[in-house]
Amino acid sequence: MKVLVAGANGKIGKILVDLLQKSDRHIPRAMVRKEEQAQFFRQKGVDAVISDLEGTVDELAEAAKGCDCIVFTAGSGGHTGADKTLLVDLDGAVKTMEAAEKAGISRFVIVSALQAHHRENWSEAIKPYYVAKHYADRVLQSTKLNYTIIRPGGLLNDPGTGKVEASENLKRGTIPREDVARTILASLDEPKTYRKAFDLVSGNTPIEEELKRL
Repeated sequence: MKVLVAGANGKIGKILVDLLQKSDRHIPRAMVRKEEQAQFFRQKGVDAVISDLEGTVDELAEAAKGCDCIVFTAGSGGHTGADKTLLVDLDGAVKTMEAAEKAGISRFVIVSALQAHHRENWSEAIKPYYVAKHYADRVLQSTKLNYTIIRPGGLLNDPGTGKVEASENLKRGTIPREDVARTILASLDEPKTYRKAFDLVSGNTPIEEELKRL
C-alpha cells in the first residue's frame, strides 16, 4: 500500500514515514510544505511531494495521486493562534478528505485527540484545537471513506513501549509519539479499525493485539 503522510515533517509524521519505509507491506510518500523538507526525505530514499494544506483540493488530490491511503498527522502546532488551527486542523483535514475522494483513495487515517468526541471533556486551554478535531472527525465519519480515527492522549517524546490501551472512551492518559505512529501503521490493514474511532493511551497490551479487540 502506498501511503501519503500529510504532516510528514511533524514529530509523529517523521516516525511514521520511517516505520513505513522499513515495512515490507507499505511505501511512504511524505507530503511537506517546503523544498528543504522534501529534500530531507528524498535524501533518505523516500518519495516526497510539496503541497500545502491551505492550498486547493485539486492540489492536494494531485499530491495524493497514485496512493492507496492517506494518513493525516498534520497540525498547526502549539505556537499558532486559533485561526491557523481552524485553517489546518479543520479545513486542511476536510480538504484532504475531499482530495482523497477526488483521487479515488478510500483508506483514510486521521490523528485526533483524546475525548475529542465529548465536548464536556475538552481542555479549556486548547479548546479551539478540540473544536477543530471534533468537527474534522465528524466530517470524516459522514464520508464514504474507509476511515480510522485515532484519538491519542497527551503526547510524549519518550521511547515507545509497543503496548497500548485502545477503546471508544478512556480516561486521561499519555502515550509516546512513537507508539501513536506504530498504532497508525498497525491500523492500516487491520479490519477491526475500519470505520472506527477510538481513544489511545499507553497500556499493557501489544498494539496489534489491542487493535484486534476493537
